[in-house]
Order: sequence, then structure tokens, then C-alpha cells
Amino acid sequence: MPRFLLHLLLFTLALGLVLYLLSAGLGPRVIHPHTGRVLGLMALLTGGTYYLTARVTAVRADYFIAAYFGGVVLRFLGSLLVLGIYLYRAGGTQNPGTLSLLLAFFALYFLYAGFEIWAILSNLRPFSKSG
Repeated sequence: MPRFLLHLLLFTLALGLVLYLLSAGLGPRVIHPHTGRVLGLMALLTGGTYYLTARVTAVRADYFIAAYFGGVVLRFLGSLLVLGIYLYRAGGTQNPGTLSLLLAFFALYFLYAGFEIWAILSNLRPFSKSG
């Protein structure tokens, strides 16, 4: 298992534990019941972005930036698609839990984006040229 996927699994488990503890302590009024599904979606999209980037750079290493930003765009569009479907089916702003789900969605989206940036930055040292 590549190191990135192991870190992704540990990160997802840690976030899942935090969400579980918050949900147990604060209840469904603060933590939306679908937040666990959003967590799984973000983990799946981040893993898919990694897979896409790894496959493209295995063919040609010069395409790393294009593959990475292509994966970011796909993750963003996939996230918006799922969020749009939920808002359409749940009644949009008439649903009282919409705000808590939106907050959880964007918090998890940016946490996973930060995780991905951390993973990239932590792997730059082998590629840097020594003085």
C-alpha cells in the first residue's frame, strides 16, 4: 500500500472518530446525520485524485501538474454534483439540516484539500536539487 493511501486511511479514521465523538456529544442538530457519508465521499474523491495523478505521472512525469489540477477539478465538480443532488432532493433551504450539512461538507472538503497539499509538500524533498 503506498504511503499516501495509508496516510489517507489514518486521516479518514481520525476525522471519523472526531465526527463520531462530536455527534455523540452534540447530537444531530449540530452534526448532520449524513456527515459520515460526506466523509466517505471526500476520502473516495481524494483517493481517486491520487490514483489519477499516479497513473498519469507513471506514463510521463512531466504531466504531474496537469494531472494534479485535473484531479482537483474533477474532485471539485464531483463534490458540487453530489451536493447539488442532495440539495435538490432534500428540498434545499427548506430543510432545517441544510446549514449543518453545508458546513460539514465545506469543512471536510477543505480538510481533505489541505491533506492533499500536505502530502505533496512532504514528498518534494527527494525532488529538490542539492546545492
